[in-house]
Amino acid sequence: NGIAKGAGMIHPNMATLLAFIATDACISQTLLQECLAAAVELSFNRITVDGDTSTNDACVLMASGCSTAPEIIAGTQHYQAFSDAVMAVCKHLAELIIRDGEGATKLMRIVVSEAASEEEAVRVAKTIAHSPLVKTAFFASDPNWGRILAAVGRAGVENMVLEDVQIYLGEVCIVNNGGRALDYTEEAGQAVMDREEIIITVKLGRGKSAQEVLTCDFSYDYVKINAEYRT
Repeated sequence: NGIAKGAGMIHPNMATLLAFIATDACISQTLLQECLAAAVELSFNRITVDGDTSTNDACVLMASGCSTAPEIIAGTQHYQAFSDAVMAVCKHLAELIIRDGEGATKLMRIVVSEAASEEEAVRVAKTIAHSPLVKTAFFASDPNWGRILAAVGRAGVENMVLEDVQIYLGEVCIVNNGGRALDYTEEAGQAVMDREEIIITVKLGRGKSAQEVLTCDFSYDYVKINAEYRT
């Protein structure tokens, strides 16, 4: 079982995010920590509502040991199954936080592939996810490929070859060979942007690493909530 709190000021490390996961499994504290650290890195550390942080966050995995099943031991298929289950719970909770983001109307999955390293892929994905211009364009359902490409360009990737970058909205290629894809049409892009869940795929053409970051759009309600919080 798992429960998590989050709405705004979400961008772990030190965000206002609280998550608690409980199991009746018989498993050592060392293995619990190992499972949780791996799961958090690919779930709660891969989401952002607004790129802002606060003074505290926490994710706790607790095991009562009340299960009648044998103790879970490292290196076994049972440990792998348990580790996979913790990962699945964390990813599901992290996605729910984004869906429940302050004023959110769209879930945006930003997938950066063909990066030179996982760190590079995350950096590019988060630069896109944190861009107010990208987030407001998605709220308006505007397929503004220039804003996405501009975010990729300022992500700090050394020696990037612009002509190698491809960007997709869903299944629609919007950027190729350094600019707007020749066969791209506004109608095709608009059809994707009208969805409530959108996948933005960026292929850097630099390597084999890939990472995914989840975020949401910026709406009028986000501004209203954070401007009028005292009243």
